Amino acid sequence: MNLALLGFLMVAVFMTLIMTKKMTPLVALIIIPSIFGVIAGDAAGLGTMMIDGIKNLAPTGVMLLFAILFFSTMTDTGLFDPLVGRLIRLVHGDPLRILLGTVVLCALVSLDGDGSTTYIITIAALLPLYKRFEMNRLYLVCLLMTTSGIMNLTPWGGPTARAASALKLDPAVMFLPLIPGMIAGLAFLIGLAYWFGIKERRRLGHVVSKEPVAFTGMAVSQFPEARRPHLIWFNGTLVVALLVLLVWGLLPLSVLMMIAFAIAMIVNYPGVAAQKERIAAHAGNVLSVVSLIFAAGIFTGILSGTGMVEAMSKEVVGVIPPALGPYMAPITALLSMPFTFFISNDAFYFGMLPILAEAGAHYGVEPMAIARASLMGQPVHLLSPLVPSTYLLVSLAGIDLADHQRFTLLPAIATGVVMTIVGMIALAFPFVA
Repeated sequence: MNLALLGFLMVAVFMTLIMTKKMTPLVALIIIPSIFGVIAGDAAGLGTMMIDGIKNLAPTGVMLLFAILFFSTMTDTGLFDPLVGRLIRLVHGDPLRILLGTVVLCALVSLDGDGSTTYIITIAALLPLYKRFEMNRLYLVCLLMTTSGIMNLTPWGGPTARAASALKLDPAVMFLPLIPGMIAGLAFLIGLAYWFGIKERRRLGHVVSKEPVAFTGMAVSQFPEARRPHLIWFNGTLVVALLVLLVWGLLPLSVLMMIAFAIAMIVNYPGVAAQKERIAAHAGNVLSVVSLIFAAGIFTGILSGTGMVEAMSKEVVGVIPPALGPYMAPITALLSMPFTFFISNDAFYFGMLPILAEAGAHYGVEPMAIARASLMGQPVHLLSPLVPSTYLLVSLAGIDLADHQRFTLLPAIATGVVMTIVGMIALAFPFVA
């Protein structure tokens, strides 16, 4: 019981420090478990626990490093520019098509896994349309945020990487069964956009613009000197081949990402100076994500090595009515919505998820299933005032955060529920053990 209390206290201190911004998650993941490991009387074994935790997460860190570099490089080459330009031309003048295009464009741009970049690019492309035709911008921010929440479930997205790191799981194995739920979530948003579009058509009519608009030449790539339009077919084939091999499972995802990135650099930027420039352009994003993963190795290593997580799970199992124990996967999916809203992803995935997973294991629910279920609340999570990119979204769109939260809450919950139901149907996680 003392070890369980110490574990809960450690999680509470960790969550409090990062939520009150007294420490960054990176520092807290290292310092807090180290202190509590000493208090638990395991000072002599802390080094071994830390190294074991880091070793377990090394493949995930490598995968994230090269995935971010690869997709950022593909964006730099201008691979997605024609798709975006074509999409903008297709939706022109029709509120219904503009709203449908909002979901499609956001899903494409979200492939690089960076929410802030996604919002900057999509708002730059779409906001002039919404202003020109006096469309409701609450529709814009609602669709962008919920779409981004779904696309965050890619293996190189933050939540999936955190969940995999916290439970020492392979992100690629964890991700593949989530694809049907993600597709269902996007289909639901397409339907929601269609409904919004019908309402806007009735209010505004079909507006045809008689003059060109400034954004028709807008590009997703932000570095003109890095664009490689003559290599677009090669780059497109490379991305498709990577995704096919990912589903096929021929090689580990970390290895696939490394090889794909190396090929992309050799073909697109054969000069050493150009390669260094591309890597440096995205080094900040890479460092912020990968450093967090290795720091999480220390947290999870100490949490499991000291026996805290096992003791904590026994206490949680004692609280959960035995009749509900076999339903830990859908319970986790539902809990992820409010918990990731009120606390940060770092606090939820590194603090609470290991406890939920260990508790689920007592009732025969695999940790992999709990990890997948824990991702279902991500569309709601992005509504949280703890998410910096949400402030960027509403400020760029000129929308009040409270208005956005009130308007988007129900669609975000509905999206999470749709993903949860389809996830259970697709056997990503079971309804009952």
